[in-house]
Amino acid sequence: MTVSEAIRAATAKLDATSDTARLDAELLMAHALGVSRSDMLLWHMTSDTPLSFDDLVTRRATHEPIAHITGIQEFYGRPFSVTANTLIPRGDTESLIDAALEAVPMARYVLDLGTGTGAILVTVLLELEGATGVATDRSVAALKIAECNAQSLDLGQDRARFELRDWTKPGWTDGLGRFDLILSNPPYVEDAAPLEPDVREFEPVSALFAGPEGLDDYRVLIPQLRGLMRDEAVAILEIGFAQAEAVTQIALDHGFTTELRNDLAGHPRCLALR
Repeated sequence: MTVSEAIRAATAKLDATSDTARLDAELLMAHALGVSRSDMLLWHMTSDTPLSFDDLVTRRATHEPIAHITGIQEFYGRPFSVTANTLIPRGDTESLIDAALEAVPMARYVLDLGTGTGAILVTVLLELEGATGVATDRSVAALKIAECNAQSLDLGQDRARFELRDWTKPGWTDGLGRFDLILSNPPYVEDAAPLEPDVREFEPVSALFAGPEGLDDYRVLIPQLRGLMRDEAVAILEIGFAQAEAVTQIALDHGFTTELRNDLAGHPRCLALR
């Protein structure tokens, strides 16, 4: 079977479980071939199908995310390694990066809380020439992936530290210092939220759920931010699309002013706290 024929067959198979069946099939085929999707479409459509392709399609048919199958997710134009121990970086979170670069374009010292793959800190440091930072997570496995991503994207070892810290534990801020810019995409999904199987069954629970309202981590984290902020610093937190009012009130209750930023779809996506 040629690549073109196999992609058509895989699209039909995946149609029952994916809203992006054709794209999924193309991405999996490109991965099986070891080439980019664009190169595959240009140069390989009449090639023989690799033997590994059927197994990849079968995995996707069980809702396993494409990023877990290929091990890679693009974020802000760069490839990040992903495992089942990390939340898959979403395009919506790129709004957090845009907000950060606009709010503190001269930031020198950056903190990323709950780093996962490291996508947020690594991206910001690569965009801010000369800036350094610290990434924290409560998962040893996630920190290893984040550090590997920093290395693979040529972020110098002198520019980022990766530290095991848990903002729900006493003393977690000890020795961190103060920062010009604090970024976080904390857990904010309601415990009973109806998530797609791709998310609920495959991504780490600790990075998703935050109590019945999805607000538990904001209530713990926001009161502790002031002690980590330099004068004129900004903290930018990703939020759920229906959480702007609630998270704003938590911030106001602890002496912050807030500015809401929307994502490209026009949905509330992050809050800048000063």
